[in-house]
Order: sequence, then C-alpha cells, then structure tokens
Amino acid sequence: MMEWIPLIMFLTVCLVLLAGYPVAFSLAGTALVFAGIGVATGELHPAILKSAFSRLFGLMQNQTLIAVPLFVFMGVMLEKSRIAERLLTSMASLFAGTSGGLAISVVIVGALLAASTGIVGATVVTMGLLSLPVMLKNGYSPSLSTGVICASGTLGQIIPPSIVLVLLGDVIASANRDAGVGGTPVSVGDLFAGALIPGLILVVFYILYVYFYAKLKPEQAPVIKNHSHDSQFDWRSLVPPLVLILTVLGSILSGVATPSEAAALGAIGAVILAIYYREFTLQRLKEVARSTTKTSSMVFMILIGASIFSLVFRAFEGDDAVQSILSSLPGGLFTAMLLVMFSMFLLGFILDFIEIVFVVVPLTAPALLAMGVDPIWLGIMIAVNLQTSFLTPPFGFALFYLRGVAPKEVKTAQIYKGVLPFILIQVVMLIIMAIWPEIVTWLPNKIYG
Repeated sequence: MMEWIPLIMFLTVCLVLLAGYPVAFSLAGTALVFAGIGVATGELHPAILKSAFSRLFGLMQNQTLIAVPLFVFMGVMLEKSRIAERLLTSMASLFAGTSGGLAISVVIVGALLAASTGIVGATVVTMGLLSLPVMLKNGYSPSLSTGVICASGTLGQIIPPSIVLVLLGDVIASANRDAGVGGTPVSVGDLFAGALIPGLILVVFYILYVYFYAKLKPEQAPVIKNHSHDSQFDWRSLVPPLVLILTVLGSILSGVATPSEAAALGAIGAVILAIYYREFTLQRLKEVARSTTKTSSMVFMILIGASIFSLVFRAFEGDDAVQSILSSLPGGLFTAMLLVMFSMFLLGFILDFIEIVFVVVPLTAPALLAMGVDPIWLGIMIAVNLQTSFLTPPFGFALFYLRGVAPKEVKTAQIYKGVLPFILIQVVMLIIMAIWPEIVTWLPNKIYG
C-alpha cells in the first residue's frame, strides 16, 4: 500500500485544486491530512510534523527569496509610473514607416517591460490597455494585435530579472542537492545568465514573424506614417529605464551584488525614476506597497504550502517512486525529459507557474538531475515551457488577462487565433535549446567558469 500513497496524495491535491480551493491551503491541508494518516497507521514517524515546522523556519532564513518582494515592488512602481506609456509612444514613432512597425514596437516595449517588471499579468494588462486600441484604430487585424500583446507579455517569464527565475533558482538548487550529483551549486545568477540569450532570440523571432507577416498581408498590418512633431522619438523615455535594467542585471551577472541586493537597487531605482518623471506621490507609493504585499504574500503562502506538501510526499518515498518511473522509461533520458516537459505544459493549463515551480519541479527535477541533466539548462527549459503554457488556449493565463481589458468587438476566438503562431515559435525555441543546449549554458560558463 505504501507505494500507492504518493500517487493518491498527488491526485488528491489535484482534485482539491480543481474544486476551487486556495492553492496554498490545498497543498498544506492535503499534506497534513496524509501526514496524520501516515502517523496513525505507523507508516510515518511523528517527527514528520516537527520537521514541517523546521522547514518553515528554514524558508524564513532563505536570503535569495528576499529578492521576490523587492522585484515585485520594482515592477509595480514602474507600471504605476506610466513608463510603458512613454516607451510605447516613443517606439511607435521610431518604427513609423516600417512594415508592421506598430506591432514591432509592442514586442520591444513588451521585452523592456518584461525585463523591468517580470510580472506577466501586469505587462499584458498594461500593453492591452495602451496599445490594443491604437493598433485596432490604425487598421491592424485583431488576431495579430492580440497575439503580439499576449506573446510579448509572457516574455517576463524568461527575460531576467524574472521572478520565475528567482523562484526556479532556489528550487533547482535544492533539487540539485537532493539529487546528490555534486558539482558547483546553482544560483539565481546562473539562471539569469542562461536565460538571457534564449530570451533575446525569442524577441528576434517575434519581430521577424511580425515583419514578414506585414510584408505578406500588408492590409492586416499597415505601415503607419508619423507626421506629428509632438510624437517624435524621445530618448528620455528609453534611456532611464534601460539604465536601471542593465544596472540590476549587470550587478548580478558581474557578481558585484547578490540577487537580493540587486533587487533592492532596482526598487530604489524605480522610485528615483518615478520622481524623475514626476509621477511619484504618497498615494501612488501606498498603492504600490499594497500591491506588492498582496503579490508577495500569495507567493510565500504557496511556497509554505508546497514545502509542507513536498516534505510529506518525500516522507512517503514519493521522490524515489518518481525517479524509478522516469529512469525505467524506454528511451532513457530523452523520454523522461519529454514526459516531464509535456506534463508541465499540460499542468500549465490549470495551474499558475508558482504552483508548478513549487510542487512539480521539486518532485521531478531531482530524478532528471540524477540522470545527468544540466541544472541550468533544465531551469531554462522549464521557464520557456511555462511561458508557452501562458499562451495556450483555452486556459492560458495571458489570454484571460487580455480578455479582461480588450474591447468587446474583439472576439475570444480572434485572441486564440492570434497566439497560435507565437506558441509555435516558442515550441521551436524549446526544440532549438534541446538540440543545442550551449545556447543556454555558454554564457553562464563564460561568466562563472
């Protein structure tokens, strides 16, 4: 019976989540119920409950996770300070006269927002409110417009400094220790360096797709002529946020600052930018602080629940069962990696990336790492995979975010149609990284040896 308990436990938490209960309490509640059953039947030692409290204290002392609320604060402050509006206006004037120029400007601004906020929902909603009406007014097809906005918004999953990479860095590092493979410890900086080139390649792929789409179907992405002197490109809207992004990311990659220290620098820099653009008020600071507290509380509550779930799951030897299943698959590592990636892709339909990072990754990553997978490459593959799940109809979260702010005349079917080419681009990116893992590992090796 013991070998079936981990599977029953995992299926139970999935059913509880599908029933609509809060994620954090679903994870912790399911774990505690099964722990109680295990102690009552003699399958588990009563010390398992004491270990749960010890693990919570360990989470509180984790220095890396301090970066989460600081990066959230940085992103929300930049969002509230109308940085996106300034960037979009300037970029649209810069690419005026180019085929698909307005959509290209959306991709670039989306990438810059991704690098500054790291929050998919905020980026998609902001770009949807600002750019979608402008694109539709200028004759862009609804499917192309919505597809570009959703895809650009999800770049926050992969372009550093990304919150998902901060969380993945901590989880992959723990999985690396659990796998007992030794080697150099994996850090958040490693994942930031590994994600940089794939993230930039994705941006280039998006731009190329938009450009050739506009060439083939000019009536759906018309050239916008810029005759207004008031809407000329303004370097002041681009340089300050770009300097902040490069400072935060550069300080981490160069080893000058830890992710937490760089996040604190980014939070202070965001406040300075708000003051520079004359958008800083005490009321705005209060709104940013409230939003940061809500988001950070959600993340850490899920982390606590997932940690307890993972502890009990491992106590029932669920990790050994997962490793046994993956290692016995025909095709070896290739089949195991394909199965895990496909499972995460499907779970992305119903779960947020935070739940997948905290629940699924700790259960599967140790087995893959023990089979010889590079931890940095694994982390970036997971990040791009989760990014793809944000776009996939009918449950992609980016689609819901945009649907909430899109005009009524834009049909849901048009949004679904628009994201399909970008899903294909991201699947191609996954295949490219699988064939040439050096795309991910070259920069971390170059920087950190």
